[in-house]
Amino acid sequence: MHILWTILIGLIAGALARFIVPGTEKGGMGTSILIGIIGALVATFLGRAAGWYHEGETAGFIGATIGAIVVLVVYHALRRRSLSA
Repeated sequence: MHILWTILIGLIAGALARFIVPGTEKGGMGTSILIGIIGALVATFLGRAAGWYHEGETAGFIGATIGAIVVLVVYHALRRRSLSA
């Protein structure tokens, strides 16, 4: 159930991150939402590794949004690099 909650938070966090981070994507909002889900999962696992969250806890909305923003920025950087090469 915790993974489903993380995915739900990631959906919302991805949409919010898309509005915060400038840039365009071919996949549009769907790609942003997928990146938000990945960001929420990454934030959850990194938070557990850092000791911020205990087993069974997930990243909150703010943590998931920050994770989504980080993943979105990395995605844009990698995409720019591959397009310029």
